[in-house]
Amino acid sequence: MAKMRADFIWMNGEIIPWDQAQVHVFTHALHYGSSTFEGIRAYETPDGPAIFRGREHYERLLFSCKVARIPSPLTVDEWMDVTIRVLQANKLRSAYVRPLVFRGYNTLGVDGRGCPVDAIVATVPWGRYLGTDAIENGIDVQVSSWRRMAPNMLSPMAKIGGQYVSSQNIVIEAKDNGFSEGIALDGNGQISEGSGENIFIIHKGVIYTPPLSSSILGGITRDSAMTIAKDLGYEVKEASMSREMLYLADEIFFTGTAAEITPVRSVDRMPVGDGKRGPITKAVQEVFFGIVEDGAPDKWNWLTHVKLG
Repeated sequence: MAKMRADFIWMNGEIIPWDQAQVHVFTHALHYGSSTFEGIRAYETPDGPAIFRGREHYERLLFSCKVARIPSPLTVDEWMDVTIRVLQANKLRSAYVRPLVFRGYNTLGVDGRGCPVDAIVATVPWGRYLGTDAIENGIDVQVSSWRRMAPNMLSPMAKIGGQYVSSQNIVIEAKDNGFSEGIALDGNGQISEGSGENIFIIHKGVIYTPPLSSSILGGITRDSAMTIAKDLGYEVKEASMSREMLYLADEIFFTGTAAEITPVRSVDRMPVGDGKRGPITKAVQEVFFGIVEDGAPDKWNWLTHVKLG
């Protein structure tokens, strides 16, 4: 796999050449996972590049910083401005955007509040996270043996670096077993989410998704899919669900910044519905990709357009 890189990156207040963005090996975040981050997409539209729901992502980043007790060096407006500048510097018409706030190098104590706070914004080319044909043909997944962390143990609603060891366990196990992704259950044995995606289950025309209390991230794309589905006239319910709902489902799809809206065609080697993308999933996809890629009206003001000069 080719390295993900670009010409320039923003780090600690400056746009600098990519290879100059370096940290010391005693950086606190390397040892203890003391970082917060976001994943944001900029899409190529007929009107040029556009950041998808950037403000909502940066609002969540500030929440994650609050939970991790790592002060954000920028406001939401400032984060957006930096993101636009880096996209312009790299001349990217579409990109994956990775802001990261982390504790730097000073002390090796577990309480890293004496360390400086470092930050970056990277914009890099990145295609379909789960494969180019996954959007149409779907993916095969398994129920993971790994549970999601309990809300009183860590903070599932925050994107904190150290917590993503959980996600690594889920996806590595799935791939080693021949699947594209895993679905984790929460501490109560109810359906939670994938390693980096929220999940939607469709049964008899009703769309279900686990609630925030099921140890999930409050996904921006999740919210977008719910908004689209309701606007199309579908009933959407947030509900705790047992594992069996995965096998009972007529359709299943994942949502996430990286995964976008990806159908699931089988779970534990059992087909979902007809074993292919279903009509409701397709309808939600068409509205989503119509807005972010095809120039359909941005009725919810999700896009921030960027001029490349």
